[in-house]
Amino acid sequence: MITQAFRDQVKVIGGRKPGLGEIVEMFLDISSSRPTFICIDALDECLAEYRGNLLDSLKQILHKSPSTRVFLAGRLHVWNEVEKHLAGRVVAVSVTPIKDDIVQFLRARLAEDTTPGAMDESLEEDILKTIPETVSEM
Repeated sequence: MITQAFRDQVKVIGGRKPGLGEIVEMFLDISSSRPTFICIDALDECLAEYRGNLLDSLKQILHKSPSTRVFLAGRLHVWNEVEKHLAGRVVAVSVTPIKDDIVQFLRARLAEDTTPGAMDESLEEDILKTIPETVSEM
């Protein structure tokens, strides 16, 4: 339904895409007739100037369709903003990466390197040391 609405709007002169209000209405139509899950990853990467409108739109959807569930993922610095807009409708679960998991992921990615000669042991060791330390500090 939403995908089709985007396709239909592209056919309109100028290729106007649906606005936020139209998208919210589409979600309300969908969520009023069936169980709905909305997942938004990397909320912290959404520009702050748009994040409030997004969260207010989610609040509107949750208010009109109480069976809808929303899963938001993002760094902790956006939590206060989420709580402000969705007060009483959110439960926070803090997830911290495990250093060994990060190292294992990096090793797997490095093993897939298509130009293995471009990296020496020193650089690989530096990557396997620095990245997990940096991630765990975030």
